[in-house]
Amino acid sequence: MVDFGKRLYNLRKQKDLTQKQLASLIGVQNTVISFYELGERTPSPSVIVKLANTFHVSTDYLLGVDKKESIDISELNESDKQLVRSLVDSLKEKESKK
Repeated sequence: MVDFGKRLYNLRKQKDLTQKQLASLIGVQNTVISFYELGERTPSPSVIVKLANTFHVSTDYLLGVDKKESIDISELNESDKQLVRSLVDSLKEKESKK
């Protein structure tokens, strides 16, 4: 689960959370987050679900099965959804030209 630890660390940093804050959000001891990030412990399925919900990503993404990160846009209106999709497509195209 090396990918898991890296993904968890990156997601936590993106949300500007400390390990202690994240631990409190999902109901685990502070040190457990460090163990997860270092690959020294494997979280239970229920903790993986809590982490996915906290970061608004899929459990597949956290586990490295799905390489894509997902963002929930279901509450946006259709016009805004299309705008987000267009922006993502433009950014992907820009990255592919590098």
